[in-house]
Amino acid sequence: MIVSMSAVLLLGLLIWFLLRIRYLRWADFLICGIFGFLLASTGVAPTVRTALAGVSGFLGGLHF
Repeated sequence: MIVSMSAVLLLGLLIWFLLRIRYLRWADFLICGIFGFLLASTGVAPTVRTALAGVSGFLGGLHF
């Protein structure tokens, strides 16, 4: 739950910044979509959360 809340906060700030500078493109559209799925409790949200958890686990396992 903590990762989800921090992801919502981070994506919310990123969306606010992109709206502020009036610069939204397709990648930003995907960020807004992920933000919406994290906030909503739809049938697809658990799949998106699982995918995000997998990606964060992968990135957390990288050692440089």
